[in-house]
Amino acid sequence: MKKERKYHSLSEFYPFYLTEHRNSTSRKLHFAGTALFFILLIYAVSTRQFVLLWLLPVLGYGFAWTGHFFFEKNKPATFQYPLYSLISDFRLFFELLLGKQKFTGN
Repeated sequence: MKKERKYHSLSEFYPFYLTEHRNSTSRKLHFAGTALFFILLIYAVSTRQFVLLWLLPVLGYGFAWTGHFFFEKNKPATFQYPLYSLISDFRLFFELLLGKQKFTGN
């Protein structure tokens, strides 16, 4: 059985995160899910429809996990490193948005 590496900081974790997100379809799904997350968050707060906030993890994780299970064929890092994974999702989203990362992966 493969021993899992332990990450003690986000700077250690993020390079691993990128290796788990090489597939271009998976990256596009992550980007779409995170974009919808932010759109829904802004809409729910600005219209005071807070009941919609329960959909945030469904959108974000639904798109991302589809990318992992069907395209990357790996287990989402969320299960072992939930906070690092969430922060890395947002970081990748903004890096893709700003052109610092590509949708084609590494």
